[in-house]
Amino acid sequence: MSLPVVGTLAPPLTLLNQSGEMVDLSAFRGRWAVVYFYPKDSTPGCTTEACDFRDSYERFSTKNCLVVGVSRDSAVSHAKFRQKQGLPFDLLVDDETKACKDWGVWQMKKFMGREGMGIVRSTFLVDPRGMIAKVWSPVKVAGHVQDVMDSF
Repeated sequence: MSLPVVGTLAPPLTLLNQSGEMVDLSAFRGRWAVVYFYPKDSTPGCTTEACDFRDSYERFSTKNCLVVGVSRDSAVSHAKFRQKQGLPFDLLVDDETKACKDWGVWQMKKFMGREGMGIVRSTFLVDPRGMIAKVWSPVKVAGHVQDVMDSF
């Protein structure tokens, strides 16, 4: 699947969080949402990105904006990562890669000379009507959260 297009309805997103609770993005209609997909808990780039969202979380909240991170890691991994980094938002488990495929972020990647399928770091801003307002893919971590904050 390709990435969602600005102005179209966001793909479904119903996944378990780090606590084993079901989170359904459609339940948050009426609010903005930042949905960011990242490759792996506790890796340098993913930790920096998560901490940048953490450090700006209050500013997102004042804009009535939910933040959620999505990766293929387990709920146990997410819970440890979330606790260690003091993350105030949910991390969602996409262990079957369904959401990654639905949102178009499961792509062929090259890393250290090897090719394989993986999550392309991507962020989506979803408006209160559930429509895609902005897409960043692939994401460069430095300055990214500020770009997201400045876009609405």
